[in-house]
Amino acid sequence: MIMKNARTESRNNKMTEKDEVVDRILQGVSNIFREVLPLAHKELLEMDLTAPQLKVVLLLYLYGPTRMSELAGSLGVTLATATGIADRLVERGLLTRENDKDDRRVVMCSLSGHGQEITDNLWVTSREKARELLSAMDISRLKLIDEALGTMIAVGTGDKKVI
Repeated sequence: MIMKNARTESRNNKMTEKDEVVDRILQGVSNIFREVLPLAHKELLEMDLTAPQLKVVLLLYLYGPTRMSELAGSLGVTLATATGIADRLVERGLLTRENDKDDRRVVMCSLSGHGQEITDNLWVTSREKARELLSAMDISRLKLIDEALGTMIAVGTGDKKVI
C-alpha cells in the first residue's frame, strides 16, 4: 500500500483542506513580506551588494561577530571565497575584521558602525510597517495572530506541549 502525503496529493491536484489552508497561509506570508520588508531600501540598493555579500551582512547582524571559517560554512563556500566577500565588504565600509587575540589564525568578522546602522534601519523600518498593519486590526484578531505565532514558534523549537 502506498501512503499518500501532502506532496503526493499536491502533485495529483488532490489537495486536502489542510493543504489548501497551508497554501493560503504561505501565500499570505509572502504578501506580508512584500508589504513589510523594505527590500528596496535606498541605502541598500545604492550599495549594489551581491547576494553573498548581503547574506554576510545579514548573518553578522543576526549573530554578531563571527569567525571567517563559520561564515564560509554558512555560505557553503571556501575560506578563500569568504575572505574575498569580506574584502569587498571592508572596502565598502560595512565590515571589520580582527585577528583573535589568543589565536592569530582566527579572523573575527563583525559589522562596522556603518553596516550596523544600515541593517538597524532596515529592521526598524520593517517593524514600523508591521506595527502599522497590526494596529489597524481589532484586539480579537490580534489575539488570534498572537496565539498562532506562539504556536508556530513552539512547534519550530520542538515544544512538546504544542505538537
